[in-house]
Amino acid sequence: MRRVLVLLLWACIAGAATARGEDRPCSSVALIPGPAPTGARVRDYAPIFELCAKESVLRLAIRRMNVDGTPLLLTVDPQSLQTSLERAACWRCEATSDAAQAETRYLKALHPPPDPTRPPALANAGLIHGAGGGAFVTGDLCPSRKPLDRAFFEELAAQGPRTPVMLAVSGGWIARHGADFAWLREKARSGALDIAWANHSYSHPYVRRLPDGRNYFLRPGVDVDREIFETEKLIIAEGETPSVFFRFPGLVADAALLGNVRSRHLIALGADSWLALGLRPRPGAIVLVHPNGNEPVGIKLFLRLMQTGVMPSPLRPINEAP
Repeated sequence: MRRVLVLLLWACIAGAATARGEDRPCSSVALIPGPAPTGARVRDYAPIFELCAKESVLRLAIRRMNVDGTPLLLTVDPQSLQTSLERAACWRCEATSDAAQAETRYLKALHPPPDPTRPPALANAGLIHGAGGGAFVTGDLCPSRKPLDRAFFEELAAQGPRTPVMLAVSGGWIARHGADFAWLREKARSGALDIAWANHSYSHPYVRRLPDGRNYFLRPGVDVDREIFETEKLIIAEGETPSVFFRFPGLVADAALLGNVRSRHLIALGADSWLALGLRPRPGAIVLVHPNGNEPVGIKLFLRLMQTGVMPSPLRPINEAP
């Protein structure tokens, strides 16, 4: 508690100095896509866990980086789970720990208590059902040669302004679908959709007909940190902000992989309503479809559920699920 008070006192002093023009401006960070490669724009990318203060605001920083020559932090609001990119020079930070932040909503979501009714399994790793009613709509954008299924997003936008959707995006999909990604960004900028960008790995490793226990992230040689961080860097270079959610390729992971992802302060996310597998949504469902062109049956089912009023409502932001 004393450390928190010291940070807040420093932040108030720093805020007063900024108001008098004695410190660097602390305006919001707005990145735009550029022609330079991601590696040239986003440098010195590193995982951290720090408690940071600015004026009367406290955040948890989980990444430090340099973007286009400016030191930045990827921060998390410990109660709302909202992420933001912030100028490092504007915050006073010190190292913290999961134990020190254990009572925050963020850490409780990161380290949920064991569920005795759910036996350990490789499939569907992570949070699979949300709190409360309605539905949490999520779409996976795995690497694909097919165009984005825009009808899915148009149906969402037709529900009203800023309809929430979480997109678990792979770096490989972004690299191949620049125009589709720009179209999605415009949907968010226009207020038609409220998109949370989750991490779905970079390469989405998968070998057809290989058993789950030796496939996806469980294949020998998969560099988990690279799969996570390269995707985050690409999302940032494209002008967006990564969320705190991670979805394993195939939704497959063992206990060691879950621990690895949580050590990077990402909340593993599964689903209890993968529509293409016939898993129909109930109140609080985390709904999964693949609008990357690879799963038309799931998209058709989603459209039917929406148009017939069977989908639980309202559609809710994924930050409200844990």
